[in-house]
Amino acid sequence: MSDELTSLLDLLDLERIEQDIFRGSSRASLVPRVFGGQVAAQALVAACRTVPEGRLPHSLHAYFLRPGDPGAHIVYTVDRIRDGRSFTTRRVVAVQHGQPVFHLSASFQVHEEGLEHQEEMPPAPDPETLPTAEEVVPRYRELFVDPQVPERLLRARAAVDLRYVEEPPFGRVGRPSAPRSQVWFRTNGKLDGELDDPTLHICLATYVSDMTLLDSVLLAHGRGGWAVGDVVGASLDHAMWFHRPFRADEWLLYDQESPTAQGGRGLAKGRIFTRDGRLVASVIQEGVVRVPRRGGAAGSTGQPASPAAASR
Repeated sequence: MSDELTSLLDLLDLERIEQDIFRGSSRASLVPRVFGGQVAAQALVAACRTVPEGRLPHSLHAYFLRPGDPGAHIVYTVDRIRDGRSFTTRRVVAVQHGQPVFHLSASFQVHEEGLEHQEEMPPAPDPETLPTAEEVVPRYRELFVDPQVPERLLRARAAVDLRYVEEPPFGRVGRPSAPRSQVWFRTNGKLDGELDDPTLHICLATYVSDMTLLDSVLLAHGRGGWAVGDVVGASLDHAMWFHRPFRADEWLLYDQESPTAQGGRGLAKGRIFTRDGRLVASVIQEGVVRVPRRGGAAGSTGQPASPAAASR
């Protein structure tokens, strides 16, 4: 297991400070706020730790309320809304500096047999044939507004082997294309022994699900994103449905598309498939996607617009 994956697992191992109150730390992010996938995954971990054994998450619905402070602990308070015969419901509020920064509702279910059907997996090349992030990101170094961006980007995603099927948005600046994007991903290391927990696989997929989902919005307009300074943005809400068992340490295809963008907001939806074609999760997210008011890709100063410009 890589050191980076060990660090991520430590990040998700929350400290219990009361029966239904947990505390988590943060790791360095690409922008000066807590990465949305981190707070979503931590909140789901907190909820999972209050649920009867044998019940797994089947859905979550979350709102990002304020930019999180990566230099401060996050306190997660869990409300035990309902424990039914088949379903359990939990609500989690994440607090920093006395204010809520994130809200999550999650539903859990015991295993049941039932009707089965699913969409077919879209065509995608074998992940092993695709270049790694370490091979792709340096190719676009001259496009980035800050020479430290490549290292920051690779460091922030080092716990995950994430491979773009086609060029990432920052490689297609000025070339609008169909609002679709695909990536393969898996953790950089196997989850064995005590770590081989189905809830942990779900929480890790939740963490990764926020990394690239809004890419399809950017592609539709030939925008490269924060790395090239031609948009500022932030996640507004995030919803996931978990359909079938999967492993986060085995290749998963994340197929993403954007049906609409308007009013400074973009909507994206994604489907996550196993390598053998099983649909295991569905994702929908809306985010703030704004063009910097100074004009141009990075403004007259050559510096990126501040991520704070996306604050609500």
